[in-house]
Amino acid sequence: MIPFEILIEDVFFNISLNNSLDPMDNKTVLSLLNDFENGEWRYDKFQRFIWNNIKETALSHKERQALLNDGEDSVLTEAAKSLRIAEDNGKGSEISEILLYGIMKHHYKALPVVPKIFYKQNSQDNAKGSDSVHIVIENDDTFSLWLGEAKFYNDITNAQLQKIVESVKDSLQLHKLKKENYIITNVSDLNDLKLSDEIRQKIFKYLSTDTSIDLLKPILHIPILLLYECAITKNETHFTEEYKKQISSLHKERSTKYFEEQIKSCSDIDLYSEIKFHIILFPVPEKEKIVNKFIQKANVYRL
Repeated sequence: MIPFEILIEDVFFNISLNNSLDPMDNKTVLSLLNDFENGEWRYDKFQRFIWNNIKETALSHKERQALLNDGEDSVLTEAAKSLRIAEDNGKGSEISEILLYGIMKHHYKALPVVPKIFYKQNSQDNAKGSDSVHIVIENDDTFSLWLGEAKFYNDITNAQLQKIVESVKDSLQLHKLKKENYIITNVSDLNDLKLSDEIRQKIFKYLSTDTSIDLLKPILHIPILLLYECAITKNETHFTEEYKKQISSLHKERSTKYFEEQIKSCSDIDLYSEIKFHIILFPVPEKEKIVNKFIQKANVYRL
């Protein structure tokens, strides 16, 4: 179970402020909130969630298994060494990637396929692409593929929303999807997952370069995490109903604007209406403080 409050979890049609948009039935909105304690937003709780989920996105399955006998500190030390802190320049991109991983695992019950931070650090750029790659087992013989985008922004103005729309559209280009499928079947931990032979064979069949992307799109999901600095949250001291009401109103308006831009920009993508999109909004009071705390703790482990 995810440790944050679910403020909104609904199909986009039910919360859209623009009912003329089409299509809407392939979109959902998830709004998550951290709470407050003693007059402050719970930074420590947020950081614990990040560090509790860092292992499986920064280390391969084989690395994690090899380190098990050495204890938790050894695992976290190696995970911290895989971070791209020097080149991130305080943007916090890896925080958003880890947060999305944790949401996928604990909320959507997804299985990790490519530990992205590990492969970005260790595979000479061959795993760059989607920020999160997961498989969700729907039942005994069906699955869905989730290729996520994760951003940590200073705000979610229209300009920032347009950037993520452009990034999502780029990720859906035919050659990008083909490349992602190649990565999944060649450098992933797919063979280490506890799957039935039937579902494993089906996954490899759907992701094969010989299989048309047209068959993949109906099972393709794009989770889009917008972790962002929020003035409302920054000025709040308690987890009140009024605070939740303000954030709910903001997230309905921003998700409507986002999907307006996405439909305008991406509707020319073949089989666009078959792909499922999930916008996930998570406000924080101060981005710089979160990034600095994360880097500080990472540097302690890296010593």
